[in-house]
Amino acid sequence: MKVAFAGTPEFAAKALQALLSAGFEVPLVLTQPDRPAGRGMKLQASPVKQLALEHGLAVAQPRGLKLDGRWSQDAAQAQAALQATGAQVMVVAAYGLILPAWVLHTPPHGCLNIHASLLPRWRGAAPIHRAVQAGDPRSGVTIMQMDEGLDTGPVLLMEPVDLAPQETTASLHDKLADVGGRLMVEALELLACGGLQPRLQAEEGVCYAHKIEKAEAPLDWSQPALSLERRIRAFDPFPGATARFGDEVLKVWKAQARPGPSSNAVAAQPVMPGTVLAVQPDGVEVACGQGSLMLLELQRAGGRRQPASTVAQSLHWAAGVCLQ
Repeated sequence: MKVAFAGTPEFAAKALQALLSAGFEVPLVLTQPDRPAGRGMKLQASPVKQLALEHGLAVAQPRGLKLDGRWSQDAAQAQAALQATGAQVMVVAAYGLILPAWVLHTPPHGCLNIHASLLPRWRGAAPIHRAVQAGDPRSGVTIMQMDEGLDTGPVLLMEPVDLAPQETTASLHDKLADVGGRLMVEALELLACGGLQPRLQAEEGVCYAHKIEKAEAPLDWSQPALSLERRIRAFDPFPGATARFGDEVLKVWKAQARPGPSSNAVAAQPVMPGTVLAVQPDGVEVACGQGSLMLLELQRAGGRRQPASTVAQSLHWAAGVCLQ
């Protein structure tokens, strides 16, 4: 079976490697154009492109896929390339471009998507982040037949994955990437022998994983400590949760919630959320709207991740200092 592939980040590269390891012929790879990255902002190929070139695969990088859009010439070239491959199906994983109807219907078996959630929960751009942020006890991977809706197509295969107590987006990403590649290989093998059984998504339980914005990074200390801990884990590695001390913005990479009453009740005198309650060798305890948050790992601008107590010492923190 010839399998075209569309994907861009490391999550997708894991899937492409799984297909190649399983022996599928991949005549064409679509991926996002090279982007500036790193300190020198030099153009850098996506992980999928790097892997494709290592295996001598043909690569196309259209800036758009709408035949009547701004990048119509790119789209027309991509259409010709895809049609020329004779691919029976296209596998899509975190590609980053909306697929118009012509893409969905060019391969005889259409497009199969690796989606990092148990649909219909967390349709949309950031299912891994939002699952961690919401405190979901489990996530998983769905192999879906793509249609023109936003992650609304029929489910082909699904596999749940339990979240660990201190799960981060980074750790869950790696788990789901491995599952996604393996599950897609299984789906293609079933497709080849007519064994796939599509089923419509449930109408209940639909929610949307909106794209993560940098504006979400600042911590709101009036929120419950558990909510803040989940946000910190959800924003690791991007965009990183932040706290402000004076004019300095700190990244908060690791913390542990401590349940308890609202911060106004942790002392005889009212304590404002964001107030440092204690600086200890194992961390920095900060009052929250409900309970307190023990900061365990911080990063100063231009520095590296360090134990929170080390950063607190460098900034001369003591009980009563206020974070914003």
